Amino acid sequence: MAEWVKACAVDDVDEEDVIRFDHGGRSFAIYRSPDDEFFATDGFCTHEKTHLADGLVMDDIIECPKHNGRFNYKTGQAKGAPVCVNLKTYPVKVEAGKVLIEID
Repeated sequence: MAEWVKACAVDDVDEEDVIRFDHGGRSFAIYRSPDDEFFATDGFCTHEKTHLADGLVMDDIIECPKHNGRFNYKTGQAKGAPVCVNLKTYPVKVEAGKVLIEID
């Protein structure tokens, strides 16, 4: 059964940035777009299992710090070599200054 989990406070994530969130033995990446929207994906690159929170965020793209694999963090879509497997994305909502993600 899916549950909503507090990932962070709104102020914990800078505009056009990403932070790491660990819960239940899993790792997630929480993003804040320039439009002040929040998004969540699995935390590790599907190519080399490097944590994406150490990567570069620009124009809806997260770039893996290890081999420069790129994903659209809004959709999880892999954007070319060396990554070819999409990231899993998670529903996000903001309530009372907190970012919550729905984890299955």
